[in-house]
Amino acid sequence: MPGQPSVRQMKGADQTSPQGRRTAASTVQFDCATAFQKIALDCVGKVRLHHSSACAGDAEAVHQIRVAITRLRAAVSFFAPITVDVEWRRLKKQIAWLNASLGAARDSDVVLEYARRKRYRAWAQRMTGGDLDARQTRDHRRMIRSLRSLRFHDLIEAMSGWIEGGPWRQRWERNARRKPVEALKAYSEGELNRWRRRLIRNGRRLKTLGDSDRHRLRIRAKRFRYMLEALTDIVPVFGHGEFRHVHRPAKQLQRTLGDLRDLKRFARPGLSAEGGHTGQSRPPGYRRQRQKLRRAALSAYRGLKDAGAC
Repeated sequence: MPGQPSVRQMKGADQTSPQGRRTAASTVQFDCATAFQKIALDCVGKVRLHHSSACAGDAEAVHQIRVAITRLRAAVSFFAPITVDVEWRRLKKQIAWLNASLGAARDSDVVLEYARRKRYRAWAQRMTGGDLDARQTRDHRRMIRSLRSLRFHDLIEAMSGWIEGGPWRQRWERNARRKPVEALKAYSEGELNRWRRRLIRNGRRLKTLGDSDRHRLRIRAKRFRYMLEALTDIVPVFGHGEFRHVHRPAKQLQRTLGDLRDLKRFARPGLSAEGGHTGQSRPPGYRRQRQKLRRAALSAYRGLKDAGAC
């Protein structure tokens, strides 16, 4: 009959994949505020999970806490129209305090790992003597004092309380009573594409970017990658295959720029262990490795640019 769907159309409407049906069903349970809460509480849970190992000096646990904090900040930024309030601005200052000691410990671990590689061992010994081990010990002690402090525990409790029922949540509930809220999937698609366009815009002159601009680009790529992962794993708004075309180059860009930053940090010119300038102020193969990483970063950037929208 006119106006009625055909048998083929009716069958097609029923032939959604199991993964698609699961994603659709799970998305119904979340609005933007609930999605943010789930992602953010998962981040706080990861900090708690790795706390004792980090206090014992486990480098991987330190790294995982830093990842969790970055994921939390990415989620706040992604849902900023909902989440940012006076309390978050206060928490952000406390997070910066914690990140300072975590970052110093992580950087010491990375530099020492470079120095222990066979090709760099002699150069590092000549440039620093035993200073790197002493610096790592100092930075880890400072980090452990921070992680065991009352200030840290107050921060974790304050973050949990803010995520579950802070001023942002009360404001969102008031607004939701007045007007319909934007669907989570539509909001996420729009925001992910906005972040991707900004990444492409900021990376246009990647070949000539200075250290600080390259660092900001890396952070943006990292946050973009983490939100792609959160919206397919923690809050399954999208299927795993939907973002593979943008996730892969974003991850590669972030990692390559991170490796370049680590190499440059390790290769900083300095004084030799005897106190005088050395003839070779850069580690062996530095220029070749730097060029290789730069080419890889440019390739990843082009891949992200050519991948198309989310």
